[in-house]
Amino acid sequence: MSTEKKKKSGESWQMHIVKREMLSRPRAWGIRLAAIAIALVLCALLIYSITKLNPVKVYVSMFKGAFRGSLRTWNTIRDTMVLLCISLGLAPAFKMKFWNIGAEGQVLVGGIATAACMIYLGNQLPLPLLLVVMFVASCLAGAVWGLIPALFKAKWNTNETLFTLMMNYIAIQLTAYFVALWENPYGSNSVGLINPDTHGGWFPPLFGMDYLLNVILVLALTVGMYFYLRNSKQGYEIAVVGDSENTARYVGMNVKRIILRTMIISGAICGLAGCIAVAGTSHTISTEIGGGRGFTAIIVAWMSKFNAFGMIAYSFLLVFLEKGAMQIASDFGLNNETSEIMKGIILFVVLGSEFFLNYKISFRKISAKEEKNA
Repeated sequence: MSTEKKKKSGESWQMHIVKREMLSRPRAWGIRLAAIAIALVLCALLIYSITKLNPVKVYVSMFKGAFRGSLRTWNTIRDTMVLLCISLGLAPAFKMKFWNIGAEGQVLVGGIATAACMIYLGNQLPLPLLLVVMFVASCLAGAVWGLIPALFKAKWNTNETLFTLMMNYIAIQLTAYFVALWENPYGSNSVGLINPDTHGGWFPPLFGMDYLLNVILVLALTVGMYFYLRNSKQGYEIAVVGDSENTARYVGMNVKRIILRTMIISGAICGLAGCIAVAGTSHTISTEIGGGRGFTAIIVAWMSKFNAFGMIAYSFLLVFLEKGAMQIASDFGLNNETSEIMKGIILFVVLGSEFFLNYKISFRKISAKEEKNA
């Protein structure tokens, strides 16, 4: 309809954003896949406009960066497991709407506890017993680090976002202290590989695969978290507190106890991720052991809507993008900023697709009288 006809008829179009009642799983994944396809097209246009390179070759390079040879493939799987473990730790806290931004610190203190066990007990205990001690120590360290802000939140209603964020900086300085204490060789400001000769405390290879134990631990945790949040009484309490604390109190739930318990679980799992990062991946401790994954895991948890199995796909996607971005920067002489822009475009579009999973846009024709009344 032309503008003139619109004026004569006195009608106009109005856009409405309406919340969706329910979206089928195939359709939801269709929207997500469409978003990824759109993101890849946008990145292709960016690549061509900057470098005049064939975007297909760039995407092939990204794939090779993550999967060229068994070593790179296992490195991708290894890093995916660490990110997935941290995301699983954040899931219960975020579902309860306790904004735990302190996963990075909880990973670090879990790593410190693990490194201490490896250094002081690595050549004293048999490996199976040592692994159990490391698991317990890292979980306890992470649980304590998560409990501290939870106590302040439950008792004095402090802002958990700022509190947990500041705890990260304390954990970084604490890690720096222990790195200086354990530095090897002296004066290197680095711990170096812990027990390089005896491999005391290192995760053992299973069936000839170095990182298979990492995979088994994290996937078992994924299954457990899925059923914990969906089918357990405590998972139901977390969901109710997340929807409304007042409703939870009204039906007789002890909200303070739920907050404390959930953050103990959240911190413990993040602490275990620190154990996996130290004993199962790098075999050393440093302030970079978290690698920013405590913040990346927030994106994974949100994008998956706290679905443990969904976190597997999103963790893999983010690790793949990271590995691929590094590879194209190397192969085509692109700087890191270009690869980070590509990563940002893909994340922005994929995150933006979540809007269309929750809302739909509709248009309807309204008369001039309706518009005036509105």
